[in-house]
Amino acid sequence: MKLKMLIGLAGVGFALSPNEETERFSGDEARSLIDAGYAVPVSELRTERAVRNPAPEKRG
Repeated sequence: MKLKMLIGLAGVGFALSPNEETERFSGDEARSLIDAGYAVPVSELRTERAVRNPAPEKRG
């Protein structure tokens, strides 16, 4: 499960900063971090946004 850390967290062999995204933790560990308020799950769905093309240039 991909998490976004809300706080800094360090352990043996790793250090995570606030706003850092990680997949380091297993499902149970990730849920524990979310329940404790240390992290939030990252949505895997990315929103695609439409961009309007500029109007064709008219010269006379």
